[in-house]
Amino acid sequence: MTDGKWHFWIDHGGTFTDIVARRPDGKLLIAKLLSENTQASGDAALAGIRNLLGVAPGAAIPRHRIASVRMGTTVATNALLERKGDAVVLVITAGFEDQLEIGTQARSDIFARRIVKPEPLYADVIGVRERIRADGTIETALDEPRLAHELAAAFARGIRGAAIVFMHGYAFPRHERRAAQIAREAGFTQVSVSHEVAPIIRIVPRGDTTAADAYLTPKLQRYVSQLSSALPDDDADGPSKLYFMASSGGLKPAHNFHGSDAILSGPAGGVVALAGTAKAAGFSKVIGFDMGGTS
Repeated sequence: MTDGKWHFWIDHGGTFTDIVARRPDGKLLIAKLLSENTQASGDAALAGIRNLLGVAPGAAIPRHRIASVRMGTTVATNALLERKGDAVVLVITAGFEDQLEIGTQARSDIFARRIVKPEPLYADVIGVRERIRADGTIETALDEPRLAHELAAAFARGIRGAAIVFMHGYAFPRHERRAAQIAREAGFTQVSVSHEVAPIIRIVPRGDTTAADAYLTPKLQRYVSQLSSALPDDDADGPSKLYFMASSGGLKPAHNFHGSDAILSGPAGGVVALAGTAKAAGFSKVIGFDMGGTS
């Protein structure tokens, strides 16, 4: 039994875009395209959908014929690896400006005398006069005028993304919320706040995740918006039809898909598929191998 519409499952990789489609009669079709094709116009996923639907290149996709589109993408993964995200200012409690750069004692080679750390994702840092203790009491009130001044200066330097990470903000986000409001009033178009992105106690992983979210989300949203404008998204009468694979292995609707969700979007889809295929075949222990276009 089918619903009389098309279903699409897509893996948008850095080299190839793979599509599995189910026609209204239940028959499965597959397509494989170069993700970057200078001879074709538009996105590879959209081009593949048009081809399978029999729609001319560049023509409007008939949304009423599509039931759902579910996609895994390496857009954020590649942007992180290639350092092609948007400029971000880290807004953190004063005294902890270098906390994320210091990081933890975790190293790939514990006996190496010369540690080469990756460059931070943020382009600038603002140390904010504020402090909320672990019990929620305010030790230092948020210095709003100074924060507004320094954010305006960062904005004038061309930075449009802010990652806000305050001590104990995961539990007591009052100052983070106000700082986010000040950043938006200053004109920042991407504001990632740690208590929303990664509400966990440890400031380094919380800060790293928030910085990655601010760094990657604008690029990811530009891609998602491109797809959403051409494919079925939220309907007034029902749930979203356009979903993306999150790093957690679950699906997120297009309007709620952010940079921190997408870092392992493509690989997570492979793991989920491997587990499902193995279970269907009766295997409880399997080893997966991901052969990408370049590695």
